Amino acid sequence: MTERSFCTVWDTRHLWNNPLMTSMTLGMPINYAGDFLETINNLADFESVGVERVSVPEAYSFDAVSQLGYIAAKTEKMELQTAILPMYSRTPSNLAMTAAGLDYISGGRCVLGIGASGPQVIEGFHGVKYDYPLGRAREHVEICRMIWRREKTDYRGKHYTMPLTKEDGGTGLGKALKIINHPVRDRIPMLLAAIGPKNTELAAELFEEFQPFLFHPEYVGVAFGDALAAGKAKRDPSLPPLKIVVMASALISEDPQEIEKAMQGVRDHAALYIGGMGARGKNFYNSLAVRYGYADEAKLIQDLYLDGKKAEAAAAVPDDLVDAMSLIGSKSHVAERVEAFEKAGVGVLLAAPVAATHKERVEDMEQLRGIVGA
Repeated sequence: MTERSFCTVWDTRHLWNNPLMTSMTLGMPINYAGDFLETINNLADFESVGVERVSVPEAYSFDAVSQLGYIAAKTEKMELQTAILPMYSRTPSNLAMTAAGLDYISGGRCVLGIGASGPQVIEGFHGVKYDYPLGRAREHVEICRMIWRREKTDYRGKHYTMPLTKEDGGTGLGKALKIINHPVRDRIPMLLAAIGPKNTELAAELFEEFQPFLFHPEYVGVAFGDALAAGKAKRDPSLPPLKIVVMASALISEDPQEIEKAMQGVRDHAALYIGGMGARGKNFYNSLAVRYGYADEAKLIQDLYLDGKKAEAAAAVPDDLVDAMSLIGSKSHVAERVEAFEKAGVGVLLAAPVAATHKERVEDMEQLRGIVGA
């Protein structure tokens, strides 16, 4: 195993001048690969045991927004998070309209999660050039908030210009407009999915929430601490304290076979991203594993995965990394992992229950609610 630095930031709350840390929000992601309708029809059970947020991914599957609109009608209190809408597939104005519409039909429960995705998806699936992710993210924030304040779309950025003039390549007929309806909120929470230092810094500067991936709480300082601090130094004091949002597989069990099956799911998932989500030299998730200190392991996982040896790549994911990123094991062990996430500054824990039956998944989330709220 690669020698790793044990320099951690256990408590990032001081970064946000927020000594009175509120209790962690418990949420859950929806898996678009499963039976969506069955899952959503059972969401009321999870809401009744204290699950406070649901997040719906998009990637290159069904769109997240229409599904969240359906969820809005099936729930009463849950926050509704897009996870994650790629910036390149929608204009900033379209994103602002979409979030305002979801916020309206849900009574103010929308959380607009956006991200850059990667060139494989953006150029391969959307046919749009993948460029300037940092600059585009900044302009998305500025334009969305301008529209929610019902200001006219008079904006001249490097990447987006409204209205387009003849000099900008337009017809010259464009007009600065403001959104017709009055949004429920003029500041819908925005979340940036990020793992790179520059994107993390931008999240800490401009966004209400920051969602890293493959999150190792004991190494939050090594992987993200400098970037979070740099972003906070430029953060507008009118913004609320930044929330760190993380996702983790969850299973509370004493059964070794159940635990191993759940851990294997985490290994497979980690191998996909560390090994296969990108090319050699251009894999953000592999670079994150290196920042955690797993340089040798990250290289081995990628070599195996790109050679088509997916099972071997999953087996090469270190056990301690699998355990650190998940909430799997006995109730006491899961409580220790929840405490680790909380000490790392996590404000929203998206727990993905992986038990075999719906009843068991609800029971696990109820136990987690008790642990998180303790």
